[in-house]
Amino acid sequence: MLSSPIIDVLCIGHAAYDLIFSVAQHPASDEKVVADEFMACGGGPAANAAVQVARLGLNSAFAGYLGQDLYGDKHLQELAAAGVNCDYIVRGSSPTPLSTILVKPNGQRALINFKGETQALAATALDFSKLTPKTVLFDGHEPNLSLASLANCTQRNIPTVLDAGSLHTGTRMLMQQVTYLVCSEKFACQFAGDASTALQQLAELAPAVVITLGERGLIWRRGVEHGRLSAYQINCVDSTGAGDAFHGAFAAALSCGLGWQEILRYASAAGSLCCTQMGARPGLADKATHQQLFTQDLPT
Repeated sequence: MLSSPIIDVLCIGHAAYDLIFSVAQHPASDEKVVADEFMACGGGPAANAAVQVARLGLNSAFAGYLGQDLYGDKHLQELAAAGVNCDYIVRGSSPTPLSTILVKPNGQRALINFKGETQALAATALDFSKLTPKTVLFDGHEPNLSLASLANCTQRNIPTVLDAGSLHTGTRMLMQQVTYLVCSEKFACQFAGDASTALQQLAELAPAVVITLGERGLIWRRGVEHGRLSAYQINCVDSTGAGDAFHGAFAAALSCGLGWQEILRYASAAGSLCCTQMGARPGLADKATHQQLFTQDLPT
């Protein structure tokens, strides 16, 4: 009888293929601009998080959908080459989601997503009952699969993390059921108007809440404890994927049993390093590069 694979972090959610254009400025209405650089690579919050975990030296798996098309084939090859367990990827005739990303010289970006008729997978599409990962990360884009996995996590006392990038049906469904609600400032403002108010309100729904604030660092609340953490000082080239890197590293740190402050710094280092490269996937740091920044003192 084959034993179940050893998985430190299972990442459930969205996989896309990114088409990234470096432009001097975002085009105005009826304006044509010429890109200075172009890059194509796999993307998507949960898929990027799985790659980040693998690059940090842990065992990761991605569970989600890829189409039986050119972009799906290329993304699957990238995930496998990164060392991500791909046994829980469902292939189908619907297209692989695409993202077109326009990046300005200051690192700011604009995104266009296309999913076509691709729908969320059914709860029965995958069986997680034989898996015992140390941590499970959701991005909310596969809500049915995520809810099925949550039942398994509850039974086995496995900590769960929600990458809440924006407020939508999936994140609404999961935000009150995970152990760690780690959300963007965009999510916080959509939920409550501003980050401070959101932190107070979200802390009533989840045991631990983190709100990332980009170059301003993050704020957090866990039970009666709360605090703020500054961001690492880096040269921002492209912020695409910084949140994905943060969430992947956050889940990895949980799996390693780090203390709370270490978890926050560990995740912050990964998110910061992602901003130093063009494109999300190329910016996901390896273990040695991450360790070098992680061990540096944060600005006060």
